[in-house]
Amino acid sequence: MYFAFVSGNPALDLAGTVVSRRSDPIDALATPADLERWVARCDELPDLVAVDSAAFESALALREALYRLALDRVRGRPFGRGDLEIVNAAAAGPLPTVELSDAGLRISGDLVAALSHIARSGIALLADPHARVKECGRADCTRIYLDRSRGARRTWCGMDECGNRVKAAAYRTRRRTAAVEELR
Repeated sequence: MYFAFVSGNPALDLAGTVVSRRSDPIDALATPADLERWVARCDELPDLVAVDSAAFESALALREALYRLALDRVRGRPFGRGDLEIVNAAAAGPLPTVELSDAGLRISGDLVAALSHIARSGIALLADPHARVKECGRADCTRIYLDRSRGARRTWCGMDECGNRVKAAAYRTRRRTAAVEELR
């Protein structure tokens, strides 16, 4: 499974593991092994965690709560109390251990520590009144991202997936329109 880390924050990247929530949802975290691989690929988290069924369900609950809170932020709505409880409870857990050596940075910890780091990252982002949190401009994409672009002009969660699709579709539409005009 391909994981995209384009949202600018690990909490939003976790929430973005469900693609196309409005139309045809695709869940990149279908199994505990998928979550293990996602955590290993996220730069800010430990390389190796074990995920059992209960921990997997807890991670999915955190993911959905983070998504709903981020969507509330984007739409200017008050946060849902139940979602706040889930995220705050996860944030109360232990943090991953960070060690510096000549070989570089090493992050270690279990899944609880990884989820605590993700929850804290989400809290810091959603509490920041200056953070520009947006939903992707492609109609089928429901990924939420942090816009750090100059002038807050970023429209898509990422160019590779959404930006290129939107631009290619607009190009095809222009070509079709031009072809119809030529036939007239």
